Amino acid sequence: MRLEITCDDRLGIAQDVLQILRDHEIDLRGIEVDPKGKIFLNFPELEFKDFQHLMPEIRRIPNVKDVKTIAYMPSEREHFEFKLLLSKLPDPILSVDSKGLIDIANDAAHQVLSDNRTDLVGTSISLWLSGFSVQRWLEKQPTEPTVEQISAGGAKYFADLLPVWVADETGKNSFAGAVITCKPQPLVEQWQRGINHDAFTQILGEHASIKRLLKEAARMAELNVPLLIQGETGVGKELLARACHQASHRADKPFLAINCAALPDNVAESELFGHGKGSLGPYTEAKKGIFEQANGGTVLLDAVGEMSNGLQAKLLRFIQDGRFRRIGEEEEVTVDVRIICSAQDDLIERVEAGSFREDLFYRLNVLTLQVPPLRDRKSDIAILAEHFTVQACQRLGRSLMLLTRGCREALQRYQWPGNVRQLENVLFRSISMSEGDTLDVDDIYLPGADTLQENVAIDLEEGSLDETVKKFEATILRRLYPSYPSTRQLAKKLGLSHTAVANKLRDYGIGKTRKK
Repeated sequence: MRLEITCDDRLGIAQDVLQILRDHEIDLRGIEVDPKGKIFLNFPELEFKDFQHLMPEIRRIPNVKDVKTIAYMPSEREHFEFKLLLSKLPDPILSVDSKGLIDIANDAAHQVLSDNRTDLVGTSISLWLSGFSVQRWLEKQPTEPTVEQISAGGAKYFADLLPVWVADETGKNSFAGAVITCKPQPLVEQWQRGINHDAFTQILGEHASIKRLLKEAARMAELNVPLLIQGETGVGKELLARACHQASHRADKPFLAINCAALPDNVAESELFGHGKGSLGPYTEAKKGIFEQANGGTVLLDAVGEMSNGLQAKLLRFIQDGRFRRIGEEEEVTVDVRIICSAQDDLIERVEAGSFREDLFYRLNVLTLQVPPLRDRKSDIAILAEHFTVQACQRLGRSLMLLTRGCREALQRYQWPGNVRQLENVLFRSISMSEGDTLDVDDIYLPGADTLQENVAIDLEEGSLDETVKKFEATILRRLYPSYPSTRQLAKKLGLSHTAVANKLRDYGIGKTRKK
């Protein structure tokens, strides 16, 4: 039962109210005093016969104007308002006391840290956050807020740590703990701290292979020689090429890209080198090619391995002396561009197969960068997932969604044959179709994920041991092939020779060999 007493301020009026409660042997659970002239009481429910005597006695107290029952105390309303507000905030928020014990955790924090299976309240903050010792920071009784990188629930965050100091009536301050807010947004701009070139901060990752790649790229960006970037589809070869351009002395000049596999040979030649007036028809105007348009800058030749032999020869001559002729013209054009090439597979395989000129390969292969596939740097999946989640929510104009632990674990297990681009597309689709505030494992669609969990049945009754082993081997190759489209990469993964793996794929009818 709760009462609201309206009164004029008078010394001792609260004592008079409490004396009446003592006389009636009522167990007081709470009392709140509003300086504006209200006293609020909280005590157990009373029977009507007791309650009807209590109310008149309180009204007879000098300076009391009115007494009435109410549904809730002001502090109870504030508590539920505070709890509701916290529950709707998308970022994980924790409040800890001066000893590092959690006393408040919002819904987002439970989703990230425990998936609501474990109550965080009363546990030590050191059990849930790593990468920065909050406990040691609290021991120093800090007065200034700080931002630190932390790991929480398998994901990376920037934690805003706000110290809490409480002042008493005399103005003396006492340290009472801290409020911690975990934010994924700064990852977009601040994650890469070890690279001196700002151009490479857009490439996220903390895996050793990515750090090594960016360190090499930063050095190669300054050199004025061809650069070859190799890697599977979707790993970010063009993003890395753009970063190399931005980190070079050509950054203020154009960066132009052309996909050599997307254009017919005659069109590709015109796009690259341009053509003279009337050379492609009686009404065609003269056109500058990409090399002329990018003069002083950088040209990216994407999928250079798909270029025809004729175009390869013309490109080789241009790389050698920096001059070329437009289609239909005799006059030579001289330009200064840096050429960056990208290829999905190992170009040396095409050289060995005779589909790519060996002399051109060695001209392009002066500097080489190999971008690792996402499955080989799984520790970066959480970082990239948080980044793409923020990006998708901003594009869709909705509040930030949280990835549950189950969702993050599913993303971590998946092989990602489409690499970073596939991860970005999967998250954008899932977020755009979701109606809630969190993204769970049931909200994401991962092609082929079910077949990866498929059980391999071994039944000797249906055949010999040799046949059963072949079935098992075929199943393993069928599962791995989408993630390793190059037989050389698949062979390296399995510890077999390139020829042995190619023969097995052909025997089992897996991959491109099916078309034969």
